[in-house]
Amino acid sequence: MATRTRQSPRRRQALTLEQIVRTSVELLDAAGEGALTVRALTERLATGPGAVYWHIGTMDDLLDAATEKVVVAALAATPDVAEDGRTGGPAGSPQDGIRNIALGLFDAVTEHPWLAGQLATQLIRKSRGPVTLRIFESIGRQVRALGVPRGEWFATTSTLAHYILGATTQSRLDTDDDAPGSETDRTEFLDAASRAWLDLDPEDYPFVRAIADQMREHDDREQFLTGINLVLTGITTLHPPTT
Repeated sequence: MATRTRQSPRRRQALTLEQIVRTSVELLDAAGEGALTVRALTERLATGPGAVYWHIGTMDDLLDAATEKVVVAALAATPDVAEDGRTGGPAGSPQDGIRNIALGLFDAVTEHPWLAGQLATQLIRKSRGPVTLRIFESIGRQVRALGVPRGEWFATTSTLAHYILGATTQSRLDTDDDAPGSETDRTEFLDAASRAWLDLDPEDYPFVRAIADQMREHDDREQFLTGINLVLTGITTLHPPTT
């Protein structure tokens, strides 16, 4: 009887789901969703496709797992929310907690450009998935700590989540051939846009012309934080914190 070649226990145990997910994030960071294939994984992990499929199920499942891994790390991050001197509350307050969540996700999309599209997909098509649930739970706990009445928890949390994810993904999704890709491209893009605004008819567009220089010089992260502060101001005005 022919001897059956068997893979050694060490070889079978070497590959884990965590390793596959981590490698998937690396591939996505390097070249986007198109780079995440079973062939690329097997080459990077020095294994066979069967071993990869054993762990991942489908490629959509793997993309979801990679998204969740990055989001979990982003929600646990503690960005510097006081860098512009407009925290609007003491350190460790619910307001700062919301800013941490918001900036953590914003910075994650900056570091992982592919994440922008995935966050939009998760929010719209996978509202019961772990990514959406983790984001809502993190924001919702801070909303509750703000003293927002229970009957307003969903509306308030949804407003924050939609602003955070909408503004974050919009600033990174390249939906236009003219959209900037690098910092140099961004500077040139904003310069050209500013000049175009300044060339508009002053009678038809007095306001747009007045803010052309501000648009050219704005910082995306600071603008994002300004939006968070505006939303938080509205929440605390409607629902003043109680002692």
